[in-house]
Amino acid sequence: MLVRLPNTATSEQITAALKEHGYVIVEDLVPASVMDAIEAEMAPHIKQSPYGSDGFLGGLTQRTGAMISRSPTSRNLVMNPVVLGAAKQHLAHASTFQLHLTQVITVHPGSPAQILHRDELAWDFFPFPHDYEVQCNLLWAMTDYTEENGATRIVPGSHRAGTKEKYSPEAGIPAVMKRGSALFYTGKIYHGAGENRSGTVRQAINITYAVGWVRQEENQYLSTPLEQAKTLPDDLLKVMGYQCGCFAIGYVRDFEDPLAVLRGQDERVTAGFSVVRDTQNKDAANYRELVK
Repeated sequence: MLVRLPNTATSEQITAALKEHGYVIVEDLVPASVMDAIEAEMAPHIKQSPYGSDGFLGGLTQRTGAMISRSPTSRNLVMNPVVLGAAKQHLAHASTFQLHLTQVITVHPGSPAQILHRDELAWDFFPFPHDYEVQCNLLWAMTDYTEENGATRIVPGSHRAGTKEKYSPEAGIPAVMKRGSALFYTGKIYHGAGENRSGTVRQAINITYAVGWVRQEENQYLSTPLEQAKTLPDDLLKVMGYQCGCFAIGYVRDFEDPLAVLRGQDERVTAGFSVVRDTQNKDAANYRELVK
């Protein structure tokens, strides 16, 4: 049995489950109507998406990104208050967190099981410390998740196993859940898509957050055209990466704040220590006197 929480769960409860188990399923987090809207907005783009080019990406699997630009409804998932609260708490050791990727994953019938892996491998297989969390990941069930259609398989307890473990697909437990539910998981837990033995596609929306100082997997600045980005609210833009990731990561030109540059403000706004002022990062406390 996998760990589950009801849709009344708080960010604190989700964060506690992530810390203890490395994952948690929150059931019925949004109504099916939200998935209906996203499905309609993304359908033309999914239709044109290529299939995976190797065994890991899956020859019968499509990955369709740029959801901020293509699906206005998906922005509500990205900015869901409970989700953002959990991501902020889970990644509180870093000065900021950011959107890492947005992606509809479409697994077609006949797709074999994916190798069980950790998502932290995205950063060139760098061995992050066991006690340093880099990601807060979500798979939103865009269709019902069943064992037959290839529900993502989780290996409970594997977030403590380290980087070199190898598990067979049978070691994973399918994260069965209804459409609109969400699987939260860390970058350290071993997981992978199951074999789709059904006659229908299995779809999920992968929305992932990462600490602000690492490179994003999906390039948010090119995925969302500049003129469209200018129309988005500041809170969303900051999560997308239009802020400094810490003191000096991501500034523009003459140490200027990226959001101010995007907005075309005449008065130049200095980047950097403004992030340190508001961060939960305890190591930044020694520098707060400098920014008063």
